[in-house]
Amino acid sequence: MRRDLVTSVRAVLALTLLLGLAYPLAVTGASQIVFPGRADGSARLIGRDYGQDPRYFQSRPSTATDYDAGASAFTNLGPNSKDARDAFSGSLAAYLKLERPYDRGLQAADVPVDAVTSSGSGLDPHISTDNAAIQAHRVASVRRLPLERVQQLISGNTDGRSLGVLGEPGVNVRELNEVLDRERR
Repeated sequence: MRRDLVTSVRAVLALTLLLGLAYPLAVTGASQIVFPGRADGSARLIGRDYGQDPRYFQSRPSTATDYDAGASAFTNLGPNSKDARDAFSGSLAAYLKLERPYDRGLQAADVPVDAVTSSGSGLDPHISTDNAAIQAHRVASVRRLPLERVQQLISGNTDGRSLGVLGEPGVNVRELNEVLDRERR
């Protein structure tokens, strides 16, 4: 019995050192080498609320108040949820209200899904290139910039697919708006 107890304690200690210390340190070290700009976190990876200010590209709706990283969460609402439908309808109405004065032909069916739904974390700063293309008309008009220039800035702030094949290209709204603010100083 004593031998079993000693063996169990040794196993717990060995596994604690291996999985509780060595493995996390190895993963952290590897991530620091492979992803130096992302391993410690970055404001670049967290969206921001622009309060429907027409001068700015708008992020996707957030489940986190003021994009607070401590409140990161998904809605957990199913596809048949009335609360989800109400939230999507509200987001769609707000989007159309903001964009239609600059694109009179814009219909609800033309609005990309990311304009009315939150990301999994509720903090994602990226929008689809289709969403950015719609918003470009408003931003160019309000800022009195040529549409072509705004489209160039969108292109310059579009991240490609992860590892070249995963996901879709996305426009980092936070960085794009910072570039726009520097554009006319």
